[in-house]
Amino acid sequence: MSNAYDLLIAGVPVFLASIVEFVEALTIVLAVGTTRQWRAALWGTVAGAAALGVIVAVFGMTLITVIPQHVLQLVVGTLLLLFGLKWLRKSILRFAGIVALHDEELIYQREVAELRAHGLNRDKFDQVGFWVSCKSVLLEGLEVAFIVIAFGIGSPAQLTAGIFGATAAGLLVIVAGVILRQPLTRVPENAMKFVVGALLVTFGVYWSAEGFGVDWPLNAAVIPILFGILCLVSRGAVMMLNAMLPHGAIVDSRRV
Repeated sequence: MSNAYDLLIAGVPVFLASIVEFVEALTIVLAVGTTRQWRAALWGTVAGAAALGVIVAVFGMTLITVIPQHVLQLVVGTLLLLFGLKWLRKSILRFAGIVALHDEELIYQREVAELRAHGLNRDKFDQVGFWVSCKSVLLEGLEVAFIVIAFGIGSPAQLTAGIFGATAAGLLVIVAGVILRQPLTRVPENAMKFVVGALLVTFGVYWSAEGFGVDWPLNAAVIPILFGILCLVSRGAVMMLNAMLPHGAIVDSRRV
């Protein structure tokens, strides 16, 4: 029963969030590989992953083992709120039609155009492609690492479940990328970002309150209730914005 609970609380949310982050990193790496040089794209990916591993090993474990839990809950909860509200805001605006839905194919094409503009000498190792791939993997990986820690601060078992969730998501995206060699446009990123944003805000509220010493009624069982309330409020915000917008309103196509 405990294993199933840890998987539900940490493993599944981390898996969903990690897929979104890994798909975005894969899009950049594919753009580098197909447009410039696969050797640079792959070495950049390896370098970014290695740097991420060092950062997580040094700072991630220090956060968990050294900082008192109530302080960690407050800090991580606050960061989750800020991070999650950003995702949730974007999702609400997208589903309300104020900005365009996230389009991985469009992002891929824009990245390809930018990479081609730099020019390329195929006789030399592509420094531009290397650093673009490295930066993409490192930045998206840092977000995954933060999410793993955030959902795993409740217990070692939840941390383990979060690590397994992130690992499974990474392997799934890598295998799909190797097989397809094109952006994973069929992944329902917009819906996933809405769910993950709501989950991040939910846990942000939960951990922040615990960090301030609040004793939640029902303890962790209150999390699904908070999540449900937040989804209903978000859905209401989408409906309200839809009602306020004139029919056929111009959609902002910028990525926000």
